[in-house]
Amino acid sequence: MVRSIDAEVLSAALLTIEDERSWDAQAELTRAISIEEAARALGDPLLIARARLCQANMRMRSGDIAGAAEQIWQVHEWAVSNDARLLLARTHLIWASIHQHLGDSEQALEHALLSVELLDDESTTHMHIWHRTKLADALWSAGSMEAARIRYAQAEELAVLSGSPALLCLLNNHAYAEYDTGNQQRAEEVANRLQRLADERGIPLEPAFLDTVGAIQIGNGRFAEAEATMRLCIERHAEGRHEDADALPEYLLTLAEAQRGLGAFQRAQQSLDECRALCAERDIVDVLVRVHQEQAELHAARGDFAEAFAVHKTFFAEYQKMHSLQREARTRTRQAMFETVEARQEAERFREQARRDPLTGLHNRRHVDEALPVLIETDPALIVALIDLDHFKQVNDRLSHSAGDQVLIMVAALLADGVAAGCPEGFAARMGGEEFLIVLPGTTPGRAFTLLDDIRRTIREHDWRDLTHGLPVTVSIGVAAAADVPAATQPALLSTADSRLYAAKHAGRDRVVSAASRGYASAA
Repeated sequence: MVRSIDAEVLSAALLTIEDERSWDAQAELTRAISIEEAARALGDPLLIARARLCQANMRMRSGDIAGAAEQIWQVHEWAVSNDARLLLARTHLIWASIHQHLGDSEQALEHALLSVELLDDESTTHMHIWHRTKLADALWSAGSMEAARIRYAQAEELAVLSGSPALLCLLNNHAYAEYDTGNQQRAEEVANRLQRLADERGIPLEPAFLDTVGAIQIGNGRFAEAEATMRLCIERHAEGRHEDADALPEYLLTLAEAQRGLGAFQRAQQSLDECRALCAERDIVDVLVRVHQEQAELHAARGDFAEAFAVHKTFFAEYQKMHSLQREARTRTRQAMFETVEARQEAERFREQARRDPLTGLHNRRHVDEALPVLIETDPALIVALIDLDHFKQVNDRLSHSAGDQVLIMVAALLADGVAAGCPEGFAARMGGEEFLIVLPGTTPGRAFTLLDDIRRTIREHDWRDLTHGLPVTVSIGVAAAADVPAATQPALLSTADSRLYAAKHAGRDRVVSAASRGYASAA
């Protein structure tokens, strides 16, 4: 009982990270790591995967895109293998954000679409709202604003009906998207809804939301209102509840733009100087580049065109430098992501190679020992067949071991082709030497006998002259069905198939023996 309660407590703690906004990504990362440790102590793989996905999200928000990508691969694979639909939906949402950071709008949109398609009745209300919001963001970023508006509207309707606190955030995103695409009237309409809603709910607008409102007011030429909005924004930021390194410089820059529009050049210069100092102190390159641009605009507004031109040249040089650095950073991140994927794929290749027979390419005994018990446990209509080459020693003794290897390779290919054609969900394996195994899930005994006898005939009738110079190549096959043994286990099934293989050999070889055959197949 304690174990169940502990799991519920951990799940609830994870939900607060998954479905609630936080301004402190590092603190949430630490908390998610602690929850993962507790989940490991419980032995709960779903909680472990959820905790690791929260970590990937917080790493991404902290700027560690490569670290986030590395973790998210592992979570994604577990979610796919275990059909964890909700976890998979959350995974694709974070993938979308990662690709957005990398400037890959197409991939971001693809993952955002998947994150919505995977939603179902078990998804939280926040997921239904926020995943649609982020899909709208991805559509806007990809240049499909009309489609984005549809998703913003869907998310808004859900948020209004549920009274979700996410409504303010999604309205902010929508307003900024309209502003960014030059739709000033629409942007102001959405911003007005945002402000009215905040007033109705008695919720002070966050500084970031006020910055959006201020930018829209500037775009519509309402500079005095924008200055008042930005002063309120900076006051609320000073309360210390919404801190990001680049937040205050961003707000000061918007304030300077409003003051320039008002013609309050001295106030604008003071705001710009304060912004520049913070950018230098905190090494915020992208905002500093825009400071140079705004400084050139301010010089031009004062009639100092020579100064404006000089600063504009500085802006242009720094702009190109910034984009070069961003390209390098994206390249490093993409390389790290590629290496992560490459290492995973390489590990998968090694894993697959370890479960393949190097001579024939069929599955080997190791794969059989892993796959067969699972099939026996889950499939009451399972059939297994042991196949052995007849008089194979003659091939090795009278020809060569090299010729024998070529015969084994060809027999393996014929077995694989026969299984693929007759039972695509089945497989063939080499058990060792000249002995093979065929596994046929969901197959009736009669159908299995027909399929296996067709394979036997195909091997006998194959043109072996170039390889064996007249020596015949035939196989004997012993078949066992899960229903043939009192308790279906791997040893019991293989033992039954082996005894019937022995019976086929004793009866003259080149035949199939099974309970369904009621005797021996003709060798004709």
